[in-house]
Amino acid sequence: MKKIALTLTMLLGTLSASNASAFDGDAEAGKAKSATCAACHGPDGNAPVTMYPKIAGQHADYIYKQLQEFKLGMTSGGKEGRMDPVMSGMAMPLSDQDMKDLAAYFSSLSMSAGSTPEDVVAVGQKLYKAGDAERGIPACAACHGPRGNGTSLAKFPKVSFQHPEYIKSQLEKFRDGTRNNDMNGMMRDIAQKLTDKDIEVLSKYLGGLH
Repeated sequence: MKKIALTLTMLLGTLSASNASAFDGDAEAGKAKSATCAACHGPDGNAPVTMYPKIAGQHADYIYKQLQEFKLGMTSGGKEGRMDPVMSGMAMPLSDQDMKDLAAYFSSLSMSAGSTPEDVVAVGQKLYKAGDAERGIPACAACHGPRGNGTSLAKFPKVSFQHPEYIKSQLEKFRDGTRNNDMNGMMRDIAQKLTDKDIEVLSKYLGGLH
């Protein structure tokens, strides 16, 4: 908890120092480069297969960061960045400007709405907005916002309307350490305290959060 609190304090200082992102991608150029992305993420960035994330409407800075780290995962042999058998290979030939252009394009699109099953609303809302102090779990809303929109400058992703299956897989990867590109290990620290039931509930709750 101390690590998380310190990181949040540092981020608040960073956010207050700047009111706008310096991101300089070209959305039109990104559209022209996006054809290969459509196979998994859909032509409009709303992945038709739920194991892949929706990237339409995601923060450009966050998409850019993930593309950088997918490429780093491949070039470092998995020792750094984020290693994924599909995405790391896709990111390898991309230049820095390609990544910025693709990020700008997909962030300019609209993420399709999702839904939350009624049976997880109460528990999911409590865990997302308040956390669980007894288990040392902070509120998800502290970083991702009350509506799940995240924040561009801190590179906290938009999580509302995301496919539950994708959210579930990422929380499990953070929990077991197979995904480790989170700032100061924040997500790994939190995910390690989540039960399988917590992950299931949060994943479904986020699907319709708005």
